[in-house]
Amino acid sequence: MTQVFANATVDVITPTTPQQFGQFKVHCWGVEPYNYTFDYVITARTDMQAAQQGIQKFVQDAENLGPKGN
Repeated sequence: MTQVFANATVDVITPTTPQQFGQFKVHCWGVEPYNYTFDYVITARTDMQAAQQGIQKFVQDAENLGPKGN
């Protein structure tokens, strides 16, 4: 199986507070042959953690769908 490569951008929906994790919209897109685009809402402590979780989810989803064109 070809390795999945992905990028992500993160927008804050609800900022993190000392009492509560924040909510982030993570926009992920992949490189051919997994050139899908997905948006996720992730609850995390930081935007970096949200990005990492979003990319992990993207990789799982892209692997389940398989390469485009197949």
